[in-house]
Amino acid sequence: MLARRLALLALALVGASAVIFAVVDLVPGDPAVFVLGTGARPDTVAALREQLGLDLPWPVRYAQWLGGVLTGDMGTSLAYKTPVAGMILDRVQVSLPLALMALALAVAVALPVGMLAASRRGRPADALAMGAAQVGIALPNFWFAMLLVLVFAVKLRWLPAGGFPGWSDPLAALRALILPAFALALPQAAILARVLRSALIETLGQDYIRSARAKGLSRAQVLRRHALRNALIPVLTILGMQFSFLLAGAIIIENVFYLPGLGRLIFQAISQRDLVVVQSAVLVLVAAVILVTFLVDLAYAAVDPRLRGR
Repeated sequence: MLARRLALLALALVGASAVIFAVVDLVPGDPAVFVLGTGARPDTVAALREQLGLDLPWPVRYAQWLGGVLTGDMGTSLAYKTPVAGMILDRVQVSLPLALMALALAVAVALPVGMLAASRRGRPADALAMGAAQVGIALPNFWFAMLLVLVFAVKLRWLPAGGFPGWSDPLAALRALILPAFALALPQAAILARVLRSALIETLGQDYIRSARAKGLSRAQVLRRHALRNALIPVLTILGMQFSFLLAGAIIIENVFYLPGLGRLIFQAISQRDLVVVQSAVLVLVAAVILVTFLVDLAYAAVDPRLRGR
């Protein structure tokens, strides 16, 4: 079964690469004209198109691009004249730790809140926890990010307001990611808490839970030992989706905190019509989403043995 899943993973990546290349290729305008300017001579534009391989048929250009990606050569940025692979690697070193920190914070907040709400269903604690979760979902993360900057960077001066010093100083780098991670984690924690509460309430109504209570286990023991593990399937699904969002959807937060992440790179490449960067960066994000989905499928089998072999 693992070999079958790996084969499907590879097919999904190839299919995604073809779609990405085709969509970006259909964007109106000529990259050669964008690089040289609208006043460039036609023969100069034609020479640059030939140099960039834009005069070749679509299947040939796609095969060359995919072959380069598989060998680690993603081409050269039209705007920055530097290898795209190096640019993406530099940006991933910001976006990936930021996404992991935000996901860890979301889980650390959502687990106790969701368990508290489920164990106190219909009581004031449940209403308070779910009310707070609803506020977290409705609150724009860029507004929350600016509020964090105002309080912890401007007023208290505990943390930097923006920028990224690099990983040469790990402590300074982590300090620079704390506020963005909190801003990203808030809505994800709220969503995860609500999903966990619903899953736990459904699980607590099962017969084996009543049997455990009849054996003398307290409600808290039943919740931790039995209900939580069996309620993890929908939670894992949401976690996989959230990690993909945190990795790919942090463009606004990265711009608020001036972080040189992957989302900001894609935004800049689109505005500069640097299609070589757009294609490769989007492919990296799609590959990350597919890989995370694959890992979530494996986690299902680890959590619920009944799903093994499917």
